[in-house]
Amino acid sequence: MTAPTPTAATIASAPPIGAPQGPILGHLPLGDFATVVRSAPLVSIDLVVVRNHSQVLLGQRNNRPAQGYWFVPGGRIYKNETMQQAMQRIAESEIGITPDLIQNSLKPQWLGAYEHFYADSFAAQEAASTHYVALAHLLHVPESFEPAHRDAQHQAWRWWPLQQALASSEVHYFSQSYLRDLQQPRVCK
Repeated sequence: MTAPTPTAATIASAPPIGAPQGPILGHLPLGDFATVVRSAPLVSIDLVVVRNHSQVLLGQRNNRPAQGYWFVPGGRIYKNETMQQAMQRIAESEIGITPDLIQNSLKPQWLGAYEHFYADSFAAQEAASTHYVALAHLLHVPESFEPAHRDAQHQAWRWWPLQQALASSEVHYFSQSYLRDLQQPRVCK
């Protein structure tokens, strides 16, 4: 059986190449998500939020991986969600930066793609590691900016002087790698 030849009408009504297909699927049943974590890398957006070129916003993580460490805001990209949509969702849900601020004022700067390998996962009872491909972006915020709220992922938010965050064992190594690269930009890590 051969596939039907597309007509001008079907081509014109097709979504643009690269456009999301179908509904955004954010929350999988835990068993399904555990299978994904065991089987494949996750793709995430991390936001390096800096004010006065001297302080970085870090949240103390409630959940695995990196539980208890201070870490930049971030999260995974959901199925059928564009990178821009993910960045806007994460910025708004974690620290209260609205999508219009992202688009019109803050203008995120690309830091690079990073790989994060963790020995544990969200499912502490399972011996599964976690592999992230993190797409990091820099956001310079006004001096008066404070996170609007605390989300379920973080115990607290804190502004860290950049040098103190680089030197502290409380700040996760992967967040520190972003800060090192702010001082010495690179292409890919």
